[in-house]
Amino acid sequence: MNAYEAAQLIDISYVRTPHGRKEIDELVALAKQYHFINVHVLPNWISTLAPMIKDIPDVFVGSPCGFPGGGHATEVKIAEAQQMIRDGVEEMDIVMNVGRFKSGEYDYVLNELKQIIALKKDYMKTKVIIELNCLTDDELPKACEIVMASGADFLKTGTGWVPGDANIERIRKIKDIVGDRIKIKAAGGVRTREDFDKLVEIGVERMGINTKSAVEIVKTFE
Repeated sequence: MNAYEAAQLIDISYVRTPHGRKEIDELVALAKQYHFINVHVLPNWISTLAPMIKDIPDVFVGSPCGFPGGGHATEVKIAEAQQMIRDGVEEMDIVMNVGRFKSGEYDYVLNELKQIIALKKDYMKTKVIIELNCLTDDELPKACEIVMASGADFLKTGTGWVPGDANIERIRKIKDIVGDRIKIKAAGGVRTREDFDKLVEIGVERMGINTKSAVEIVKTFE
């Protein structure tokens, strides 16, 4: 694997509370230099980001829906997703309603995800965030089942907002559950080349890595 191929497995982001135009400019510069496959910003910045990278064919506009807690009313998530699409999002990472899931309201969770994912355009990809650090091992099969049934392109392990490590072995369990039926995006706590290599070996197709660590990892392939 070379540096370009590694970067094409990594989503970079600035989605913390204070992040604004300065950070977006930095993300775009790094995307142009290294060709990270996805640049993630908070939803209100999509319309700013989209024209900045529209001429980079292998870098896409990403943003989260229902972020960071997933507990928005379904109607709010739908309205947010519609606005994100109008503004130019190409990859939408949707936070599952974890509280409803842990309350056993599986139909609620699945129906909400289906309604949001039904809005996607042909050029878009969708990822559902299950927030792995909030789930027990016993809950993983049901969470995976719901995400696969939702029509999403990826199951994403976390937002990065809930404390925890890279969860390598738990992600291996997820891969054992889903096999090749859905792609996996590992996110949260992935910091090192060692983490990256282990996740590639498991079969993870995408990783969300904080920007500084992402650059450091890709440089090891140069």
